Amino acid sequence: MPPPSYWANYKASLAAISARTGAPLPSLILSFGVLHEVTALVPLVAVFYGSRTLGIGESVITAIVANPTAEDTVGVRRVVRRWVEEGDAWAGSIGRRYGVFGYEKRTPGAPDTPVEPSLLPGHLAGDVTNVIVAYGVTKARCLLVP
Repeated sequence: MPPPSYWANYKASLAAISARTGAPLPSLILSFGVLHEVTALVPLVAVFYGSRTLGIGESVITAIVANPTAEDTVGVRRVVRRWVEEGDAWAGSIGRRYGVFGYEKRTPGAPDTPVEPSLLPGHLAGDVTNVIVAYGVTKARCLLVP
């Protein structure tokens, strides 16, 4: 746990914001949490359904996964490939929990055994690719928009 002086600056700043706005601190924290989740979930769902409707998920993921080059170790392609892997793991986890994206629903109480992301074109198909595109776009949007 950080020393108390570490939190003192944050407490003073938050108290000043609360006093300036006239809103109680718990209300400000709750509002920030709700706003943060809405700005993350709404684009995720919108991009997923847009990608699904336009059928762009498979072509985008295939272009990233099926065309490895020497440039994959540096720069933007490396970051995007990592997002594809993270998105694939996330889609698998959610898919097995709720039985969506073409995954079978696991029985309640059974351990969620992570599946190695196998970046094969046959594995990345359908809604899984659309989820990965939505995940990547949302993550990039959150990084680019302060």
